[in-house]
Amino acid sequence: MKLCRFQPLEFVALEISRSTGPVRPEPRWGVIEIQTVREISGELLPWAGGSRGEGAANSAEGRFPESARAWPIQEVKLLPPVAPSKIVCLGRNFVEHAAELGNPVPKDPLIFLKPPSSVIAAEEPIVIPPDSKRVDYEGEMAVIIGRTCSHLGPMDDVKRYIAGYTCLNDVTARDLQKVDVQFTRGKGFDTFCPIGPVLETELDQATAKVETYVNGVRKQSAPLTEMIFSVDAIIRWISRIMTLVPGDVIATGTPSGVGPLAAGDVVEVTVSGIGTLRNPVVAAEDSLV
Repeated sequence: MKLCRFQPLEFVALEISRSTGPVRPEPRWGVIEIQTVREISGELLPWAGGSRGEGAANSAEGRFPESARAWPIQEVKLLPPVAPSKIVCLGRNFVEHAAELGNPVPKDPLIFLKPPSSVIAAEEPIVIPPDSKRVDYEGEMAVIIGRTCSHLGPMDDVKRYIAGYTCLNDVTARDLQKVDVQFTRGKGFDTFCPIGPVLETELDQATAKVETYVNGVRKQSAPLTEMIFSVDAIIRWISRIMTLVPGDVIATGTPSGVGPLAAGDVVEVTVSGIGTLRNPVVAAEDSLV
């Protein structure tokens, strides 16, 4: 089942402020049914995370109330599927990607953080910062946490803590990453974490693959089965370090084929079974126009 956060594009007369002019409606949750978005009443993630059931699969069985309101999908703006408190990313989780950058394969999951301020939605522009001469795409599958978890053991069922899956682009200022050694600046610029367009509650990881296209040309392609560390292993590892809460995002790593982006490019990250995350690329000066 495909879920989303969205805003209707329609003008809502009741949401006009005399002092500030038109106000965007608050983000809403919805279910995507073919080309229609049907609104869900209230917040979804606490329910998908098990506080009113045992996971996202039960949501599909009617554990959240749908409202009578629905819109054609072209009449809504799809937002990032979550507003995370943190984005935990995995580095070098594909053997060939580690090799292409001249790095050893890690013995344990190599994790780093991207700030929530780097998140943008599908179709929003990735901005090339003036501080960098080399900005790369990194297409990935991301996991969205649906239930608070900490110190998961080997016998804990990790799936019950997962709300769903989505596409993510771990945009990276490669030159700054190399200069700094640690990843914070190179990974943390505003717009460097496109995510979406939907939250898919079920994903067959045994058959799914992640692909990245730049201007329609395929640059990356690998099955998720080639990940060094599985989703279960990654979540258990992270939960031993930090508490994960509903809405947190875990990016599971990128395959080989990373490369540079330039203003004017369009980059697409596709995960089979989820969909396609599409973003244009602009220069910093153009983003201010």
